[in-house]
Amino acid sequence: MMRSNMRARGGFTLIELMIVVIIIAALAGMVVPRLIGRSDEMKSRIVEGDLATLSTALKLFRLDNDRYPSSQEGLRALLTRPASAKNWSEPYIEDEPLDPWDQPYQYRHPGTRNKNGCDIFSIGVDGETGSDDDVGNWKK
Repeated sequence: MMRSNMRARGGFTLIELMIVVIIIAALAGMVVPRLIGRSDEMKSRIVEGDLATLSTALKLFRLDNDRYPSSQEGLRALLTRPASAKNWSEPYIEDEPLDPWDQPYQYRHPGTRNKNGCDIFSIGVDGETGSDDDVGNWKK
């Protein structure tokens, strides 16, 4: 009689627990490989959004001052007024721009890769300029 009471209380058997663990492992095996490697892809998309924002800020700077910041002034000219900026009216961006790898965005004027005037780019995960992982405002 005691044995039937224990059976009636319920609970999970070892086999049931093993089946649940196998199902969870199978699902993880299908999902995890898809997520691995997506991190760099997502960071590149963040860079593209940041580049669009910086490009707009640079155009506003140019409208106010009839020129883009020099390479020496860099993107810092969007935050603090350079001495040579005659109509600088406000900070054009809120914070110093850092890419998703916590490196400052690079800026060149005149640009060498973008025919529209300025090169704005991230040096990517390897931290080296001119490598294949650079993401910039130029078209490939």
